[in-house]
Amino acid sequence: MAKNKLAKFAEMATYKNVFQISFNALKTEGFPLKGKWNTHFKNNNPIILELGCGKGEYTVGLARKFPEKNFIGIDIKGARIWKGATEALNDNLDNVAFIRTHIEFINYFFSKDEVSEIWITFPDPQMKKVNKRLTCTRFMKEYSNLLKDDGIIHIKTDSNFLYNYTSAIIEGNQLPVLFDTEDLYNSLPEDDILGIKTYYEQQWLERGLSIKYIKFICREKADWTEPDIEIEKDDYRSFGRSRRKVYEFNKKENL
Repeated sequence: MAKNKLAKFAEMATYKNVFQISFNALKTEGFPLKGKWNTHFKNNNPIILELGCGKGEYTVGLARKFPEKNFIGIDIKGARIWKGATEALNDNLDNVAFIRTHIEFINYFFSKDEVSEIWITFPDPQMKKVNKRLTCTRFMKEYSNLLKDDGIIHIKTDSNFLYNYTSAIIEGNQLPVLFDTEDLYNSLPEDDILGIKTYYEQQWLERGLSIKYIKFICREKADWTEPDIEIEKDDYRSFGRSRRKVYEFNKKENL
């Protein structure tokens, strides 16, 4: 029988690779490793974040491939983090850590220029709420502060809306694009990094849907510009985020 949430939370409280702190404590006491993550990892290797890491497939998968880098997964869902954190501990992956918090609070955990890369894997497209989109100008400003000069952002999504919105953000703010595709696995089918698949990603691939990917440089700017264009909304949301939407999509496709 799978562990229930309370059991997972209790177990994670003993994990050396998981950090959980209340927002009130962040505001009053601060986070002790901010600007000092090298003391946790015991090295000065580059730090890469996965935002909305879910079960940590990318965080752990990348850590295996790149032992010379440090990877930190961030998500508010503790029961999901438990899987990746447990796997990392069992496999003695010392270059992996997880933070249980809202992504809105990441500036409380990292100092300016402390992060080298950010992965955003299959976030909710937030079609109705601009300020909640993980590639909106509000978040881009925060990312650019944390990232080193010419720091890189990777985004993978199944959402046409989020892909087009992010492309517009990049173009409007003149950010250099390193790679861009609307059909990842037909563009780079042999790429072992991009080939790491999250649980939700596998669900959509099995339904024959294409995965979009953009790799770009996020530079610090004085002013960020939101796209002033109408972007067509998706007919569905990503697998598992809304049971009603999944039911409607499956019914439409006769699945």
